[in-house]
Amino acid sequence: MHITALAGGIGGSRFLVGLRAALADDLPDAQITVIGNTGDDIWIHGLRVCPDLDTVMYTLGGGISAERGWGREDETFTVREELAAYGVEPTWFGLGDRDIATHLIRTQSLAAGYTLTEVTAALCERWQPGVRLLPMTDGRTETHVVVDDPTGATAPDGTPLRTALHFQEWWIRYRAQLPAHEFVLVGADQATPGPDVIDAITGADVVLLPPSNPVVSIGTILQVPGIADAVRSTPAPVVGVSPIVGDAPVRGMADACLRAIGVETSATGVALHYGARTEGGLVDAWVIDTVDAERTAEIDAAGIRCIVAPTMMTDEAASAALARVCLEAARTP
Repeated sequence: MHITALAGGIGGSRFLVGLRAALADDLPDAQITVIGNTGDDIWIHGLRVCPDLDTVMYTLGGGISAERGWGREDETFTVREELAAYGVEPTWFGLGDRDIATHLIRTQSLAAGYTLTEVTAALCERWQPGVRLLPMTDGRTETHVVVDDPTGATAPDGTPLRTALHFQEWWIRYRAQLPAHEFVLVGADQATPGPDVIDAITGADVVLLPPSNPVVSIGTILQVPGIADAVRSTPAPVVGVSPIVGDAPVRGMADACLRAIGVETSATGVALHYGARTEGGLVDAWVIDTVDAERTAEIDAAGIRCIVAPTMMTDEAASAALARVCLEAARTP
């Protein structure tokens, strides 16, 4: 059995831990391919940083910071402190000392001519995540956010001037508090899916959309030309998990992202955003939390089979139980 998941950072990674555990018990010969978001990627101090790829790799490899949900466990930040002492910007993005080793290897390998797919596979040889981790593209694609200029600058008529910030600056420095007018995946028009990405989707037995941010994680992956079409056309069932529980994101600031694209922050809103495959959308079945059970009828009415189950991934056992719900949904016509 071959399962393909499209995943962002923390939520996707925790789901994948459960999926791996569930398959180890139930289907030990199953293979998992993860298509990771690279729209969050950023160049910092000359280093290529891939936050979502690294979060998946560290989480599944047992090296993630359990407290933060990102970066390395037992991390120190001496280099960051020294750079700040020199007055080197950006100071809002903290690279940990252990984490820097990963970025150094990646940057040097890319400079030597290796692709991001090849470099990611090499990094995973150390961490042994138990999945095949594929970047969505080998090309440079970065999510930018259009906001009112944070300096308060205005046009002569008093209209606020707009500027584009890298997603990481908007997310980390400004904590997504600057209202977003638009998300732009710079480089998307020239991007192509990474090697084996399309085959991993169209050749899968099940395609899963974990509870990652539907706008800037999974939504970004789907913007790479050809990937959304592959999800629509795959013969495999496509099952998604709502990242919204009780009309609020479980973690992060997905509500700020959804507002920017005019989508209701609810389990129904995200389901309708993805759309039913029978209507040209992306999902066949949608798993929502028990607290949102009253939304079942409206999701079913949209042509998406709704499944109600506990979705809070409080530990590996809870994540594995959720993964089993998704796999059962894929088996149910």
